[in-house]
Amino acid sequence: MTQIDYTRAAKYFLLADFFSAMKLGMKYFFRPKATVNYPHEKGPLSPRFRGEHALRRYPNGEERCIACKLCEAICPAQAITIDAEAREDGSRRTTRYDIDMTKCIYCGYCQEACPVDAIVEGPNFEYATETREELFYDKQKLLENGERWEAEIARNLEIDAPYR
Repeated sequence: MTQIDYTRAAKYFLLADFFSAMKLGMKYFFRPKATVNYPHEKGPLSPRFRGEHALRRYPNGEERCIACKLCEAICPAQAITIDAEAREDGSRRTTRYDIDMTKCIYCGYCQEACPVDAIVEGPNFEYATETREELFYDKQKLLENGERWEAEIARNLEIDAPYR
């Protein structure tokens, strides 16, 4: 036998691999845990996180969407449906703005295509439903989401602005 074989045999009989693994396990056993207690604690979210969709309003209360239909055209999943009409003042606004969240792939193209930041993907990731029909978002539900999350959406857009 060579010198290498004796060293290998000694490591085998003295359980060197076992003790080095035990040392590594104990090192991580006494460290602070990396997991969070989910419903009560939540980890940080990136300003670019893409969650539940929302339609935003201007500070004066008027809805931002100008019915340009760019988001509908760019959506690769064809999850957005828009109907529009002209108002008395000549501006166009949506009469119907529907998103089928069962089709949506959360690519963010709709948000990037919107010239007035009307449609955004907000920070909400907790919107599980019991029925499929609850995932068909109409204009009213999207506007409610926008009102609910406006402060956080505006902050995230402001943080992300230098990179757009």
